[in-house]
Amino acid sequence: MDTRKINGAYSTGSDLSEQIKEVTKDSHVRAENTQLMLNYQKGQITLPQYKILLCSLYEIYRALEEELDRNSAHPAVEPIYFPQELSRLESLERDLEYFFGPQWRKKVTVPAATHRYTERLREIGRSMPNLLIAHAYTRYLGDLSGGQVLLKITQKSMGLGKEGVAFFSFPGVTSPHRFKQLYRSRMNSIELSEEERRKVLDEAVKAFEFNIEVCLM
Repeated sequence: MDTRKINGAYSTGSDLSEQIKEVTKDSHVRAENTQLMLNYQKGQITLPQYKILLCSLYEIYRALEEELDRNSAHPAVEPIYFPQELSRLESLERDLEYFFGPQWRKKVTVPAATHRYTERLREIGRSMPNLLIAHAYTRYLGDLSGGQVLLKITQKSMGLGKEGVAFFSFPGVTSPHRFKQLYRSRMNSIELSEEERRKVLDEAVKAFEFNIEVCLM
């Protein structure tokens, strides 16, 4: 298999999705091995940890989805704009209301790492919409891939039923596997210069770093 170097970033193949997968390989392993995610996988996440995580996810997705909405006609965003299938904001609002009550908006608190993450999303949404590709791919496809497994772990470890776990469900996606294929195909169709592609790859690594920092709470 041909391995090429793109302005300092090694990747396999020419598709953008494959290049992102290659350059974030080490970051992906680190993300899965944060203490929070290790505890999560063992079914040892606590309710306070879960509630803080939901608060962070709400702020992250609020920033990401507002910027995607605002840039939905941008040539780098339009092909991967799937609000009906992927939007997480309403499900997170339901989960937060379940845990914090009707005044939940006044009770949302997040760590500084989450603020740094959302500030970056706002910054690129204003000035570099191309880079939203990296964050949308990292968050949505990651949550879509692990959603059902984490749903079952969350329900079992905290004794939850159908309430409080809406975040993990994608009712607009009938087949995660087929949808991910469609998403990657649409993403790979985006026309980018070599410089623009390098910046997207660099941003994908940053996206993982932001997520790792959020998980170090």
